[in-house]
Amino acid sequence: MADLLALPWLLPAPPDFRARVRALRSAHGAGEAVRTADLVALAGHGLDLSQLGSLGKIVDSRRQSLCAEGRLRPVLLGIAATHTLDLVAEALPATGLRHGVLVDTVQTDYGQLAQAVLDPSSALAAARPDFVLLALDAAALGLARPQFEAAAAEAAVQSALDYVASLRDGVRANIGAGVILHTLATPAEALFGSYDARVPGSVRWLIARFNQRLCAEVVQDSDLLLDMAAMAEMVGLARWHDPLRWHDAKMPCALDAVPLYADHVCRLLAAARGLSRKCLVLDLDNTLWGGIIGDDGVEGIKLGQGSARGEAHLAVQSFALDLRRRGIILAVCSKNEEAAALIPFREHDEMVLKEDHISVFIANWTDKATNLKAIAQALNIGTDALVFLDDNPAERERVRQELPEVAVPEVGDEPSDYVRLLSLAGYFEAVAFNDEDRKRADMYQANAQRASALQKVGNLDEYLASLEMECTIAPFDDLGRARIAQLVNKSNQFNLTTRRYTEADIAAIQADPKKFTMQVRLVDRFGDNGMISVVIFDRGDEVWHCDTWLMSCRVLGRRVEEAVLAHVAAAAKAAGASRLTGEYIPTPKNVLVEKHFEKLGFACTGERSGGGTLWELDLAAYTSPDLPMQIEAKTGAGALADSPTPQALVD
Repeated sequence: MADLLALPWLLPAPPDFRARVRALRSAHGAGEAVRTADLVALAGHGLDLSQLGSLGKIVDSRRQSLCAEGRLRPVLLGIAATHTLDLVAEALPATGLRHGVLVDTVQTDYGQLAQAVLDPSSALAAARPDFVLLALDAAALGLARPQFEAAAAEAAVQSALDYVASLRDGVRANIGAGVILHTLATPAEALFGSYDARVPGSVRWLIARFNQRLCAEVVQDSDLLLDMAAMAEMVGLARWHDPLRWHDAKMPCALDAVPLYADHVCRLLAAARGLSRKCLVLDLDNTLWGGIIGDDGVEGIKLGQGSARGEAHLAVQSFALDLRRRGIILAVCSKNEEAAALIPFREHDEMVLKEDHISVFIANWTDKATNLKAIAQALNIGTDALVFLDDNPAERERVRQELPEVAVPEVGDEPSDYVRLLSLAGYFEAVAFNDEDRKRADMYQANAQRASALQKVGNLDEYLASLEMECTIAPFDDLGRARIAQLVNKSNQFNLTTRRYTEADIAAIQADPKKFTMQVRLVDRFGDNGMISVVIFDRGDEVWHCDTWLMSCRVLGRRVEEAVLAHVAAAAKAAGASRLTGEYIPTPKNVLVEKHFEKLGFACTGERSGGGTLWELDLAAYTSPDLPMQIEAKTGAGALADSPTPQALVD
């Protein structure tokens, strides 16, 4: 495998990289449009620090137009560090392109971390960043020198943890941003050699103890964690640390490690914005097994114990299955006869993946780009949610050309590298893991079964009735907060305003008596869809205004939005309001809901400043519909306990 610091899951930088950058720079200087796609395509290569800086300058120069274009999620990152992260900051704008985020940064002055975080009038607080990276090093935390008294060692770790927690609390209170905490990289040097790990108070012991307790005791659900310790261990501690750069400029890592550092920061920001990939699409021949099933037969393919190649392909299957267990959807896209392609799944004793693990199985002779579109359509997700694993370089290249938004790792021709490269690429970066995540793959698979059921009934009403739906509507609560924040940040298509809120923001909204909140869940005879909608209304005396209304696209056409409106209308009427108002704020991805309010009976009242439309519903003229589902409307904080529930909601 190639050097990990070169980001080997990406294609190498093109030989004409400098010429392409000059062309983009010249086009911008001449007032010509620079396509976001061209910038993203260049950023999708394994670029070094210099190349990232060159591309990042173009991003900075046309940041406003990139933001207006709407294809990238803007993120302002505050960097509060006890060491020098200037080069990391320079690498972030270009790196962010490959993860779908438009990153800008604001840094604290050197040595001013605490002042910037704890002073609500600081420049950092005034900048109002979305997230703040608290980047502290072992020396600043008092963990860079050994403490050979056990009590002193524990006290040093406790002091460091208390300091980090106080800074985190300061960011929340004074800046109102999400917080990124990070573990500490273990030093390459050992005082006692291997015995270091057994000496309470050695630097390695102190840092290991700090990292363990940071994750277990300090990092909270609303925080993000950047695991720098794992990053450094992955590439090698001696390679990660550069004593000269540290002593000369207080650089926390070697210069050639900066692109990897920046990539991990950007994939974390992307995950926090809901941009992690959802589905792993697998080729079959020479990917899930060695050989060609149509030629070699089930007895001739290489799979399982007894050969290095067979075990390598088995490892790919095991990793894919583990991804599914954490909620990643699995699909198959193979140039094959379907009957032949299914034989190993049904007849080979050492197949780890089974047919029922695959949500969509496509094996035919159509080109794979077309089939990938079909897979995304069947799952009701975007092609930008797909990762495509294929051993064939020609197939990889064609997909990259026709569907550049699909992630295609450059895995080479050695199957024993596939798992590592797929993991290192960070396509499935997570910022939370809950029961809904565990069930997600099953939910999408059940959704495909629902689509099949639609073909077996006479009309839509019969289909909806056959689903035996049960809908639960409740206000925001502590238990659902992480999932609510997850939906708010990742929902793009059925999202009227596309406002993004952190988990801390959701907690504040939950506690605000002027907010009416709804989390909606749906169960049917095929399974539990989990939380599928989040709604926030601002309560006024006469008017309730819709701040946020989003829904998972996998339940489109089920009339859940009508149930939501009936619920909020009943609550608003009970509170004495006479109207509901809302707005549609267009984005490149949410044209799906352009007519949402119109379909629900709202009247358009004009154009919205900055684009979009304004809507209003007269509650006196509104009547709740009969719906093909049972609905349980719960009360609590954020709901009106004494509000009448429309009959349609309980029938």
